[in-house]
Amino acid sequence: MIDFLVISLGAIVGANARYFIGRYAAKIIGPEFPYGTLFINVVGSAIVGFFIVWASERVVIDPRWRLLLVVGFCGSLTTFSGYAFETMTYIDYGHWALALTNFFSNNLLCLGAALGGMYLARLL
Repeated sequence: MIDFLVISLGAIVGANARYFIGRYAAKIIGPEFPYGTLFINVVGSAIVGFFIVWASERVVIDPRWRLLLVVGFCGSLTTFSGYAFETMTYIDYGHWALALTNFFSNNLLCLGAALGGMYLARLL
């Protein structure tokens, strides 16, 4: 039961962060391209990459921190379901350049961010 509560707490914070970051990015940059989703996916990937390596190779911590941060927070923060929907919407409307930009930027930047997070954790 404690694990469920830990995940839920992280998920509440992550979901709200996703909502506010997405809205803020659309307000500041504009709604033409899902920059908020891209930013969230990159940052979430970096956090997961860093934390998994840091928590398994650098320090000994309670496993519930992984549930809180990776499963709860990042699980609700990162928006690959939103990313998939946005990409398919671009395709559905024939906006192929935006669909390809969204696809490649999310995949390449998120994989790079995860690798960067892993590298940073190993440096510390």
